Amino acid sequence: MKKLISIVLILVLSAVCCSCGIPLNNQRFSKDFTGVFDTVSSITAYDSSQSEFDKHYKLFYEKLEEYHKLFDIYNEYEGINNLKTLNKKAKNEPIKVDEKIIDLLTFGKEVYELSEGKTNICFGSVLSLWHTAQETKTLPDENKLKEAAKHTDINSLIIDEEKQTVYFKDGQMKLDVGAIAKGYAAEKVCEWAKDNLWQSAMLSLGGNICTFGYKNNDGRTKWNVQIESPKEKDESGVAIVKINDKSVVTSGDYQRYFEKGGKRYCHIINTKTLYPSEYMHSVSVICNNSALADALSTTLFNMSIEEGKALIEKTDGAEAVWVDNEYQTMYSSGFGEYIM
Repeated sequence: MKKLISIVLILVLSAVCCSCGIPLNNQRFSKDFTGVFDTVSSITAYDSSQSEFDKHYKLFYEKLEEYHKLFDIYNEYEGINNLKTLNKKAKNEPIKVDEKIIDLLTFGKEVYELSEGKTNICFGSVLSLWHTAQETKTLPDENKLKEAAKHTDINSLIIDEEKQTVYFKDGQMKLDVGAIAKGYAAEKVCEWAKDNLWQSAMLSLGGNICTFGYKNNDGRTKWNVQIESPKEKDESGVAIVKINDKSVVTSGDYQRYFEKGGKRYCHIINTKTLYPSEYMHSVSVICNNSALADALSTTLFNMSIEEGKALIEKTDGAEAVWVDNEYQTMYSSGFGEYIM
């Protein structure tokens, strides 16, 4: 009789939990990983057991790796026409590619319009010179920069969505999607994971934070995200924000850079000056969409803080925090609602 009563109680409690929307899969698991998008990343998710999380993580990583291979501009992979393939062959003829690449490049064109050219996925000819500069710690030749800039017209990128092909009208143009690729992949993979794997998770793709659901998988507790400070040895961060179903993306001059003659040269290049931007030390964007957050953070880094505030104020669902060259912090009008 006692055993029967216990079984009935368990069934009743389970039914009550489900009817109240209280999730049963509330064990928290985390995994750090590398191997995609040339960065250190992590995933935290709520699952029913370690074995279930491991199974789901494997599927999650495979999906993320698929985007990594498609968007890679440095390596080719057997049986895949990726961005490296396009940079090699699209000048000769239209190249058929996966629909994910078509969607990414179409989004890249939209970002170009939004940013008024400050974020340009067709800027690869210039950026490749700066990639070499980062490796050799030497400044690129100014004449070569100017010559390369002649081959950055986004109208030379011809996308045929019906045939799923890409063609370069300018044979010297190159794609570089570093300003949008991580955010775009994070958004798409998190959408897929929410539909197929987990109710609640937080992805940090090299610092690009994408969340869905709630911390503790409880339907109410938001995720805590610390925005890193660009100031050396400042462990307190710029701010700690509470978010759910949103992303936080930061662009800054403090991680990928080299110094020459006592001056710092970061990896984010201003499309007008052809040199690294110097408006600020960092800018972080909170947005409903990780792809847009990534694009906006790069765009804002390439304009003055005043211009950036004006852009954010007219962009629905986006807020930002800037750290200027004196390490002073400035917020958009609605950013404060996210601060703990």
